[in-house]
Amino acid sequence: MVVLATKLYVEGDARERSLDSLRSLVTNEIGELDVEFDIGIRHDDFPSVTIEGEDATVARNVLREEFGEIVPDLEAGSTYTGTFETWDDDGFILDAGQGEGVRIPTDELGLGPGSATQIRERYGLVQHTPLQFVYGGDDDPSRLAEEEQDRLYEWSRGNGRLNVNSATRAEVRATLNRAGHAQDYVTVERLGLLEQSVICTENTDPPGLLASVGEYLPAELRCVVP
Repeated sequence: MVVLATKLYVEGDARERSLDSLRSLVTNEIGELDVEFDIGIRHDDFPSVTIEGEDATVARNVLREEFGEIVPDLEAGSTYTGTFETWDDDGFILDAGQGEGVRIPTDELGLGPGSATQIRERYGLVQHTPLQFVYGGDDDPSRLAEEEQDRLYEWSRGNGRLNVNSATRAEVRATLNRAGHAQDYVTVERLGLLEQSVICTENTDPPGLLASVGEYLPAELRCVVP
């Protein structure tokens, strides 16, 4: 079994659509392997994928690489993926499936000056976004992984982004197109199952895009303005 480091936290019809989307994503990754799989949702909203078959070990590794994995125990100095749950001026708190969140102090974010709240605004981080971190253990603070720092810095160097949660990639694309913005974005990048990043074209203003589509998306939306 692999517990994926992305959450399924919506309810009702949206939950069923999201589960269907997750099945499709998993099938795209391991559908050609000699395996059968079943997806369940844990009490903490992390999906678990039970895999059986001749290629089960390969399939588990593929999913770990694609989604990150929630593990029972964290080892100091190792890199894991957690979801961005809460924040305050002193740091981020990530959910890595341990019950208690993993705190990343502001000084360990490595994302420039300001409080953690200001950094969240600067990089347009929406709740539940999967983020890689290095676990510090009992003796040292945990820190954001260098790969994650590099990824977020790249966001601030591009044409601008609109980050969204509580919606699948297909739902975000459909909303943009229905709202008449098909020409205003390059692509929708999947950050997690229900967290997406709309990459704007050079002439698109992210705050303007947010104002235009916000009423159609029952979600948290945050802009990245270069």
